[in-house]
Amino acid sequence: MTLHYLKSAADPRVADYTGLTDTALRRRREPEEGMYIAESSKVLRRALDAGHRPRSFFLAEKWIPDLQDLLDRYPEVPAYVGTADVLEEITGFHLHRGALAAMERPAPLELEPLLAGARRVAVLEDIVDHTNIGAIFRSAAALGVDAVLVSPRCADPLYRRAIRVSMGTVFQVPWVRLTQWPGQLEVLRKAGFVTAALALAEDSLTLDELSSRRDERLALVLGTEGDGLAAGTLSAVDLTVRIPMSGGVDSLNVAAASAVAFWECRARSQQ
Repeated sequence: MTLHYLKSAADPRVADYTGLTDTALRRRREPEEGMYIAESSKVLRRALDAGHRPRSFFLAEKWIPDLQDLLDRYPEVPAYVGTADVLEEITGFHLHRGALAAMERPAPLELEPLLAGARRVAVLEDIVDHTNIGAIFRSAAALGVDAVLVSPRCADPLYRRAIRVSMGTVFQVPWVRLTQWPGQLEVLRKAGFVTAALALAEDSLTLDELSSRRDERLALVLGTEGDGLAAGTLSAVDLTVRIPMSGGVDSLNVAAASAVAFWECRARSQQ
């Protein structure tokens, strides 16, 4: 175990942790530098159990006993320890979830091999709220979704808030960032998937009607907060589907809608 006690927030060894509350900066930095931040003991353990490699640990001294087994497991990885004030000055927020770790970002997966073994896929178009991304991944993990595909402009599933909201399930549901959208819907179609977009269109099936079809392979396409799916996407999918509403409500938050759709359309062996 290698503990390094921080005396100053200006210590260059903890550059990975500076300015964590600057969302725009972190969205640029982390993918470019091949890293992400795991926050809390539970999330960190899930990342390590998924085979991800730590670059460093970052924690207050009182949390050392809680993470002792991990620090012993990775004796070559530096652990930076500081007072609450120093840690907050570095990160921009009060560190109250135990610990952080700078993690090596795993190599991207390839789309076609991922689809080969999947029956249920979620496709996320331009969803920009990290809380929604995390909640969708948590529902995907719980409700039998085999993979998640994210459009080029979709928020990063490995952003700190998305990971935290997902409770680390972003590490267990395989995902791919698409490079051509909506063009790669054709890859799904060639792999045998019916593509169904959640949208308030006049010709939409109800979710019950979609479920009753019992499609062997199904990709559920969910759109960005507010505007929903783009017209080009709606013209490219096989079907549109809506969740029937009551009480004068026309739609659900995208994360809530995803959970309802994932449950209703789970694969036959899961029903």
